[in-house]
Amino acid sequence: MGPNKTRIRRLPLLPLRGLLVYPSMVLHLDVGREKSVKALEKAMIEDSMILLCSQAEVNIEEPAKEDIYRVGTISKVRQMLKLPNGTIRVLVEGVVRAEIAEYIANDEFYEVNAKELPEEEVNDAEIDALMRTVLNQFEHYITLSKKVTPETLAAVSDIDEPGRLADVICSHLSLKIKDKQDILETVDVRSRLEKLLNILNNEREVLELERKISQRVKKQMEKTQKEYYLREQMKAIQKELGDKEGRAGEIEELRSQLAASEVPENVQEKIEKEIDRLEKMPSTSAEGSVIRNYIDWLLALPWTKKTEDDLDIHKAEEILNADHYGLEKPKERVLEYLAVQKLVKKLKGPILCLSGPPGVGKTSIARSIAKSMNREFVRISLGGVRDEAEIRGHRRTYVGAMPGRIIQAMKTAGSVNPVFLLDEIDKMAMDFRGDPAAALLEVLDPEQNNTFSDHFIEVPFDLSNVMFITTANALHNIPRPLLDRMEVLYLPGYTEIEKLEIADSYLLPKQKRDHGLEDGQMVMNRDALLQVIREYTREAGVRNLEQQLAAICRKTAKKIVSEPGRTVEVTVDTVKDDLGPPKFRYNMADEQDQIGAVTGLAWTEVGGDTLVIEVTVMPGSGKLTLTGKLGDVMKESAQAAFSYTRSRAEQLKIAPDFHEKNDIHIHIPEGAIPKDGPSAGITMGTALISALTNIPVSSQVAMTGEITLRGRVLPIGGLKEKALAAHRAGIRTILLPKDNEKDIRDVPESVRNDLTFIPVAHMDQVLEHALVKEVDLKA
Repeated sequence: MGPNKTRIRRLPLLPLRGLLVYPSMVLHLDVGREKSVKALEKAMIEDSMILLCSQAEVNIEEPAKEDIYRVGTISKVRQMLKLPNGTIRVLVEGVVRAEIAEYIANDEFYEVNAKELPEEEVNDAEIDALMRTVLNQFEHYITLSKKVTPETLAAVSDIDEPGRLADVICSHLSLKIKDKQDILETVDVRSRLEKLLNILNNEREVLELERKISQRVKKQMEKTQKEYYLREQMKAIQKELGDKEGRAGEIEELRSQLAASEVPENVQEKIEKEIDRLEKMPSTSAEGSVIRNYIDWLLALPWTKKTEDDLDIHKAEEILNADHYGLEKPKERVLEYLAVQKLVKKLKGPILCLSGPPGVGKTSIARSIAKSMNREFVRISLGGVRDEAEIRGHRRTYVGAMPGRIIQAMKTAGSVNPVFLLDEIDKMAMDFRGDPAAALLEVLDPEQNNTFSDHFIEVPFDLSNVMFITTANALHNIPRPLLDRMEVLYLPGYTEIEKLEIADSYLLPKQKRDHGLEDGQMVMNRDALLQVIREYTREAGVRNLEQQLAAICRKTAKKIVSEPGRTVEVTVDTVKDDLGPPKFRYNMADEQDQIGAVTGLAWTEVGGDTLVIEVTVMPGSGKLTLTGKLGDVMKESAQAAFSYTRSRAEQLKIAPDFHEKNDIHIHIPEGAIPKDGPSAGITMGTALISALTNIPVSSQVAMTGEITLRGRVLPIGGLKEKALAAHRAGIRTILLPKDNEKDIRDVPESVRNDLTFIPVAHMDQVLEHALVKEVDLKA
């Protein structure tokens, strides 16, 4: 570039906001700033030439020198027009690049000395190639951009000056001012074309990405619109076919329910599949209602809903003690579980089996456990269940198929960790429809129940957070594999003192409330309560006692209604008027010592009981008769006692041929309760020997124990219940097998202090304590 081509000119400066003018570019500008207007006026007075430079920041109203780019374009003002709003619209044409050499002091407008930067004319093969490439890329840009018209391409293609080509193309690109300024400042034509090529490449890539994204979004929108359109069509078709409720509406509701529910992923997939199947099915199809029912069940189950355990042991203990008197072992077990739960955080629910006679509070303690842990409580009764499908549900192929009782109860509970009571587990039966007890194995096995499979639900359900409690009267009716999975807590019968406390603190206040009696209207003293317990009930639990107290409350209510304002006092004398004559005799032990009559102790499903075994010897041919609703084991015990007596006839001073010349009748009265078990062996032996030797048996002695052919006394079960029964009957001495001596500590202290326990190892010792006159047993 020769020195003659570079010259410095004094020009007014017009800063541009968000705009840039290249040489040979014609552009309309709106000028509103006072300094800018004055600069224009100065230019018009001179030779219409003005320097246009861009501001780096658009928002600056009064730019300083450093806010204005140094390189701009000297332009000619072609036209000037004042607009009504006070701004001036000018038409300018870029002439040549120029650089601000220095600012001239001027308060009215910006004035500068500008150095022209004319272009050097170059024409070689490389420049031609660059021009061609730039044009090619610009063509691609126009195709993708849609912002530049194809006519522009035609106009640009005619330009043969490389520098001007670069300037014109750059003016048509949607670039930031910074990038446009970069091109303006590049005076060297080759560099300018290369920079432009780079910019075009970048722009093209960005545009291609934009196109891909917009196509993807468009496809997605088209798909959604298509689905919506098809669904709307389906609704219309179903409406025409008579689907009044609108299957589509039903499907929509199910989908929204699914979205709102918190179900595991595998269950969600299952529900989605079933909803899709339901959607495709005609509304008249019978299978549609089956699928709908199935979806409803899956949505209704508490897959993840949990109640927060209250692990406050002291509070739990207070609740358990407030609801129940006694029952120390079950309460202790629940508190242990809570303590471990507090330390471990995650523990598989225990499977407890509360076993004991009716009326001792098995079901109600389960309810209290749920209350003390702050859990939901559900109960199902298994009494008489004989169909496996009751536990596991039916397959969906059957008409009227339903889930099993376990899943139904979980839906009722509404949480995945309730206290679940399986009542009367020993009353289940089995028939051709399967064995429900075997189906329960999976439910009650802590290793398996985290994936419990119900035939109807088909998706595994987690029962490992459930605390299962089962109740049973007799354990021997429960199949062994089922019993193995449970931890048995035995609830024994109550003593007389315990019954008195329960009646006074729990039963009587409850019955008063139930019968609308206020505290001042009825007074019942403890002596009257004790009389009801002794003479009107005989049971291990307190259910019958509660019924008797309800009868007294009814009679009292009638008296109060007849005479308003009256206070009814229930005493020992008035109990007979309310309940009639006593049903049981307290202190039933015979006052007279009798021959051939011995008090035995038995354990039944309803608790301990006393029974009098009578033996009569009559002349005959040696026939042994057994009566009194005896089970097979008891009959065998009688045979064993008979054989023992025969083997000891000589020592007992009994005629050796007594069994040939006499008929022997063994009878056990006490109503229709079936009696079975070996524990009456020594009782029958003692009664038989008493009848044959004519020696009376002490009326104050009761006994229990199994007998062998050689006279050994073997251990028995249920000593605590038997001791309570003996105490109720007024017996004072109990003969028990030596091996059961360790069980005496289970007997409540109040009962233990009133009884004398004599452990015996052989029948000789039994006779020694039972018969009132000694027998010489030495061989």
